This record gives sequence, structure tokens and C-alpha cells, in this order.
Amino acid sequence: MSQTVRTRPDGSRNVLSEAYDTALLDLDGVVYAGGQAIAHAVESLGKARTGGMHLAYVTNNALRTPDAVAGHLSELGIPTGAADVITSAQAAARLVSEQVPAGARVLVIGGEGLRVALRERGLEPVDSADDGPVAVVQGYGGPDMAWGRFAEACYAIARGVPWFASNTDLTIPSARGIAPGNGAAVEVVRIATSAEPQVAGKPLPPMHRETILRTGAERPLVVGDRLDTDIEGAFNGKVDSLLVLTGVTDGAQLLAAPPEHRPTYVDADLRGMLTGQPEVTPEDGGFGCGGWTASARGHELVLDGEGDAMDGLRALCAAAWTEAGDGKCALDGEKSLTRLGL
Repeated sequence: MSQTVRTRPDGSRNVLSEAYDTALLDLDGVVYAGGQAIAHAVESLGKARTGGMHLAYVTNNALRTPDAVAGHLSELGIPTGAADVITSAQAAARLVSEQVPAGARVLVIGGEGLRVALRERGLEPVDSADDGPVAVVQGYGGPDMAWGRFAEACYAIARGVPWFASNTDLTIPSARGIAPGNGAAVEVVRIATSAEPQVAGKPLPPMHRETILRTGAERPLVVGDRLDTDIEGAFNGKVDSLLVLTGVTDGAQLLAAPPEHRPTYVDADLRGMLTGQPEVTPEDGGFGCGGWTASARGHELVLDGEGDAMDGLRALCAAAWTEAGDGKCALDGEKSLTRLGL
């Protein structure tokens, strides 16, 4: 993917699952939500795998081990091995291991996923700032994380111990709605210490490096639902991306996306991996896709025509991103999005 400013989604004559050798798939909001498979995910991934595409699952959630994630996916009907799962805990553990001696003690503020990842790198997880840690690593520890764990991190950091975080996602989806994520917990420690952690997870380079090292992907396609982690991570890694609208991103956020948050492709769900992508072309002062034409008129984004809602959204993206250039589009697209049911 070129780092020039993207002003429209790309088209693809080839089916995406054939054009790319590896899908780097986010989990929450893409494959499942609240632990249950998202509509069309199981069938779509099965067809992509049968067609020869390597499927890898890349998550910023550092709580669960790759074995646990693979077991969950397999139970949903998506056969997966632990080697197909890459977590921010693994990226963080590699980052720590490159900066501390082999066998060193590391204070863990998080769950089993971090402990397993640190042991994989030959490091010893400990629970107290008084255990002689040479680093602190913080990851999502679940909704029942004890407040005292944050205090342990603060004690160690105050003694000059370097601080690492698996990721800084402020929220995490749950069966009951949006809950605080690891980024919210990181803020607690940041406020108390005025320190800054080294961060491993999406959208930063350590996570992309981890996925490429573990998958060997040569033509990867990042598939995600979040602009600020999945799509920005693909941008930083200079690879292509597919945004699916089954998670947190809505149409208005997509239209307002700055360049680093603009995906290569846009589709409703994972069925988009099994098709080509339509071209978006300049048309009569605007942009056309399928049966739709979108343009910027005054303070609004205006949509004319009819057809598939995704084609309309792609045309609106082109009008909005072209108008915005290297910034964010401030034009009102509410009426057009409502017309598309988005």
C-alpha cells in the first residue's frame, strides 16, 4: 500500500482471498462478538481457508493464551491451532526480552496470556514490586482486576523499572456492551506515575512485526473493524486492509477518517473476503460506484442513485476523503448514510 494520501477505496478484480496469501484477522467485532460468531464469519473463513488462504488471528487482548483463543475459535466451527493466533502479549514479551537479560524477572499486571508469553521468551513472571523485577508489563486482566495490581506497577515504576504495555485500547467489547479496556488501566498508572510505557500492540510496529515473523506472510491483508488499531496498524505496516462494519466503526466515523485510518477496501462483513471489490471512479464532479454517485455540495455529502448500500458507502468515502485531503472530512453525511441504512 502506498503511503500517499488515500482518497478512495480501491477496487480489485480478483477475489480478495486469492489476491492475498494471508489474512491477519482481528477477533472482537470481526469474527465474534460477546463470544458468539458474527453472522457469515464461520462460512466465509471456511471458504477462504479451503481456497488456500492462510488465516491468522491477531488480537490486542492480552488476557487469553493462544491455546485458549484457538480452542474458542474451533468450538465456533473455525478450526484453529495455537500457532495461528498472535496476541499483543506475545509482541510485548518480545519487546521486553530485547531489552532485559535472559531469565530476568518481570512484574506482570495482567492475566495468563502475558505470563505464558513471557515464559516463551525465557523470562520469569512475578507478582510484586518487591520480587526484584527489571521490567513491568501491563495487559488486560479481565473485569475483576484488583486495584492493588496497579499499585504494584506504580511502586516498581517509581524505582526506575521500565514499563511496557501490551496495548492501549481504551475500550473492549463485551456481551453487555462496551467496557473499559487495557488503555483505561494504563491511564490509571500513567496518571499516578507520570511515566510513559513502551507499547507493543496494534497499531504500533512491534505488533505488525510479530505477526509477520510468526506467519511468514508475503502478501498480507489486515481485516478489522477498528480504524485506530486495525486500519492504522495496516497503514503503519504498509500493507492493505479490509474494514468490515460488524464492530465498532460506523459510517460517519469512516467518512471522517484521516489518511492513516482509511482502509484499502470496505465491506459489510467477512463475505467481502470472498469477492472482488468494485471500482470507485470519478463521475460528474463526484464519484460513482455501482448505481450510486456521491459528491460534496456546500456543507453536505450528497448521494444520488440506487443499488447496494456498500457501493453507496464506497462512493461517499471517495467524496469525503477527496474533500478532506490529508485531514478529516467535516461535511455532513448523515442524510446520505441514513438513506443507505448505515
